[in-house]
Amino acid sequence: MNDILVVVATLVAKPGHEATLKAALERVVPPSRAEAGCLRYELNSDNQQPGRFLMLEQWRDHEALRQHEATAHFQALVKSIAGLADVQLSKLSQIA
Repeated sequence: MNDILVVVATLVAKPGHEATLKAALERVVPPSRAEAGCLRYELNSDNQQPGRFLMLEQWRDHEALRQHEATAHFQALVKSIAGLADVQLSKLSQIA
């Protein structure tokens, strides 16, 4: 059984907060990629909608994601973007 967990986070900045959101997201990428359970951590910007970002993540398993969500850098991100963006999160199990 494949335990790989895929996370797709869509973040849309509220007006006037686009640069702040982008900077906060960029800060979390390097330490997240360095985590042992991280297989992919990729920040993308939408070419059609400025201020819309997609974070594409792959984690070894649910425990790796749980550990990521408990890190200081992830908690700092959550706190720093509170109220600055609308966030939609999808957690998926990779099939193939």
